[in-house]
Amino acid sequence: MKITVANPIYDAVFKFLMEDERIARTIISALLKKEVVSVEMRRHEHPNITRDNISMFRIDFAARVREDDGSVRLVLVELQKTWLDTETLRFRRYLAAQYNAEENMLKEGPNEGYAIPMVAVYLLGHRIGDIDEPVVYVGHKALDYNGHEVANGDKDPFINSLIHDSIIVQIPLLHGKINNHLDKVLSVFDQTQRTKENQQVVDLEESLYEDDPEMMRIVHRLTLATMSAAVRQEMNDEDEFYSVIEARDTQVMKLNQMLSEQRNQLSKQRDQLSKQRDQLSEQNAQIKAMAQAMFENGLPMESIAKSMNRTIDDVKKMLGV
Repeated sequence: MKITVANPIYDAVFKFLMEDERIARTIISALLKKEVVSVEMRRHEHPNITRDNISMFRIDFAARVREDDGSVRLVLVELQKTWLDTETLRFRRYLAAQYNAEENMLKEGPNEGYAIPMVAVYLLGHRIGDIDEPVVYVGHKALDYNGHEVANGDKDPFINSLIHDSIIVQIPLLHGKINNHLDKVLSVFDQTQRTKENQQVVDLEESLYEDDPEMMRIVHRLTLATMSAAVRQEMNDEDEFYSVIEARDTQVMKLNQMLSEQRNQLSKQRDQLSKQRDQLSEQNAQIKAMAQAMFENGLPMESIAKSMNRTIDDVKKMLGV
């Protein structure tokens, strides 16, 4: 049975979704492919829809993650979501701010004074380059000169203070295929399930999630979002905001196209003028050669000028006499 829920690509819905600690654990655990024992939302940044200023939605989580050896370590998850073409400089600036933040340093334990290991997660509403994988994991490894991996190098607190892993999700490549747990979690973001009448909602096949209580909690939370007047208003505001941006971008694109066409026309005109100058130069050379030949054959200057419909002074300048 199809069930209609709020579209989590909207910042307001995504925030509403991730404010549920259990759901945040489910999503982060699926992305990290590790058990998340606990997670705490630290901060978030929402686009200022009253200004012509694009800002990506960001949430910071402090997650306690169980490692393969059974130990639990604190990991800082920087989750950034955008449905516009990515400006990497914005991402870099935000990461730089997290590297500089005093609160992201360990205050106790054997690694006191080092930075909390960080994972940057990017949920992108657009594709990047020619990468066809919907989810891309970018990790770091410590290698020696010969390219051999250094034992425990990726666990060293000094290295982890300076290097971070990244997870990139290309939402347009989520096409309903569920091959693993992460695919199931991300399937609620699949934009091919948007309704034709209203892009603010998606139609999910409830039977795909009935055997998974964590997914049913996500579906239920997205259903609650559709009932929230505040969330619906924020979604409307987002639509209005981005429609203005799209209209502006369309106008800029048209202007750029007009400028490109004008540049092409000017280029063609310059080529035509260049050809005309070359033709004129060739004609002048031919006329000069004819005058020179007549002069060398003893024709009077007056006769040469008359035959060429030029003044005597013109002919003299032409011949350099």
